[in-house]
Amino acid sequence: MNLYVKNNKFWFELENLTRLFFPNEKITVYKDFSEIEAPYICAELGDNITVSVRVGSFFDESSAAVTCDDAQNELATVQLLYQSLVKFSGIQQAWGLLTGVRPIKLFRKLCAQGGEVLAEQKFLHEYFVSRDKFELAKLTEANEQKILDLSRPDSFSLYVGIPFCPSRCSYCSFVMSSVERAKKLMEPYVNLLCEELKVTAKIAQDLGLRLESVYFGGGTPTTLSAEQLGKVLGTVNRYFDLSTCREFTVEAGRPDTINSEKLNALKENKVDRISINPQTLSDSVLKNIGRRHTAAQFLDAFALARKCGFHNINTDLIAGLPGDTVESFCHSLDTVVDLGAECVTVHTLCMKRAANLTTEGKTLNRDEALAARQMLDYTKSLLTARDYIPYYLYRQTRMVGNLENVGWSKRGFESLYNVYVMDETHTILACGSGGVTKLKKPHSDYLERIFNYKYPYEYIDRFDEMLNRKTAIKAFYSTFCG
Repeated sequence: MNLYVKNNKFWFELENLTRLFFPNEKITVYKDFSEIEAPYICAELGDNITVSVRVGSFFDESSAAVTCDDAQNELATVQLLYQSLVKFSGIQQAWGLLTGVRPIKLFRKLCAQGGEVLAEQKFLHEYFVSRDKFELAKLTEANEQKILDLSRPDSFSLYVGIPFCPSRCSYCSFVMSSVERAKKLMEPYVNLLCEELKVTAKIAQDLGLRLESVYFGGGTPTTLSAEQLGKVLGTVNRYFDLSTCREFTVEAGRPDTINSEKLNALKENKVDRISINPQTLSDSVLKNIGRRHTAAQFLDAFALARKCGFHNINTDLIAGLPGDTVESFCHSLDTVVDLGAECVTVHTLCMKRAANLTTEGKTLNRDEALAARQMLDYTKSLLTARDYIPYYLYRQTRMVGNLENVGWSKRGFESLYNVYVMDETHTILACGSGGVTKLKKPHSDYLERIFNYKYPYEYIDRFDEMLNRKTAIKAFYSTFCG
């Protein structure tokens, strides 16, 4: 698809919107051109805003008045394009023309500007969001707000990255290393991670920061041995002030990495929330996506976690996996709900560019989008009926059906960290490869980022150089919070 942009700077939003309707096509943006070649979209600002679309035998052209407000002109241009592409495709996107990651944050911002009436007007009538998704956003925002109110200007959360997994899932694009390829890196990585944690704890202590939540992600943290887990967790317990910590989460995501020794290591180090993530309880679908475990192993791991004393367990499922059906997805969801999981996070498959599914030629299609919608409709119906609430929500590009990821929980079991990191509420101090420290200026949206090296071998080889970057944390607080 060729996207021609003339006399305006709206190409970024126009490209993102075009991708919703042409997810499998390369989109080439032209800002300087003399001729137009079909298939094309052309957006021009002149005496009027004009948008034209030609794809095969389809042609549509529409226009709107130009104003002196660039933001209004951009919105009008995107609206014209959205309406043309709906005519072309026959598809009303559930989230309308919204392409951003954080619709709940947008909803909250609009409510602050003009109350819920303004938010409803914007979502339904200007952004063309469906009534169902608007109501989901409204309910999620209300549940989030109770968590956001717990944060203070001096609050922070700690993220610890463990970039190892038993194998790579076909849909995954996270920076991680399989055990087979990186086993020799694990011990030196753990040792250096503990050193980084000590340095970070000293910085937080010197600045008088208040720790709200700890989150171990990855990768799969429980890929480490029980001894290695105990060492890293023990470092957090020993050097950070956990007296104000409201939540301590470890992703034990792969059932095939869980045993009683590891679970006991978590319990002994104050971990009070874990994730055990089957993604699906269909063995054939698990095989399709490269998960080296069975549904039975998930059930055994869940039972073992209960036996070891974990009373706040999250399970992840993915709607739209290759080979999954609406019926088998519903069976997976029914099962984890019947188990009594305190949190159920339902993701929609995202076709990330670096994932094996994408590089092997997997594409998005309309039937899959319809099935994913039905899966999410069932999710909302069942979980609402079983007294789960949506407490955080985010979106990604190239999601099947242009849908969303939602964290559902029983009341009182919401993950604080998930809300804080998605809302960008307060500072996140990140340790480990791939970690991104996000420094939040209180009472503003201003953020500064400090990046750790992505890959474990880089993290190990250039550790001193990376550690030196953390001096920027004190400089930030001296500048903005002194």
